[in-house]
Amino acid sequence: MSTAAPNKPTGGYDVGRPHGVCAVCLQPLSPDEKLMAALRETAIGFERVDCMLTCWEKLDRAGIVANWKTVMPRSEAKKKVFVDDEVLCDLFQKLSEVTEPVKLNFRFVLGLILMRKKMLVYDRSEKKENREIWTMHLKGRDESLELVNPQLTEEQMQEVSGQLGQILNEEL
Repeated sequence: MSTAAPNKPTGGYDVGRPHGVCAVCLQPLSPDEKLMAALRETAIGFERVDCMLTCWEKLDRAGIVANWKTVMPRSEAKKKVFVDDEVLCDLFQKLSEVTEPVKLNFRFVLGLILMRKKMLVYDRSEKKENREIWTMHLKGRDESLELVNPQLTEEQMQEVSGQLGQILNEEL
């Protein structure tokens, strides 16, 4: 899997890096300021929402599927902001019922990332309704989870990896 982000998303959803403005009060977020970042599911996909810590309780939580505390990066810095593994595992579980192709692709690549981090363990695979389904479990948990292998092309893999990198504000 290539880790290069595409120059321009070709479809699905467009999730950017921090916008530098609180989604609640619309005040600028200063470099090095602690903030809450969230991933909101919308009708067209996912969007990143950033919020000052003081405004977090006022944020409309409709559609929020994950959140994490982070720091507003400096514009000149290439500082990576890492999201807690539990947040990623929680997001993976919350997306278990998605059926839209773009979201299935997103969840599949997230699953590969969790496998690489040794947080998600592969158990077996089988064909169901002309689809390859992987049965897996989160490390330290017994609950079985299914993951649809959407047979992504290299281009699709790069696109979803780039989108995940933008959401998490890091290079994957």
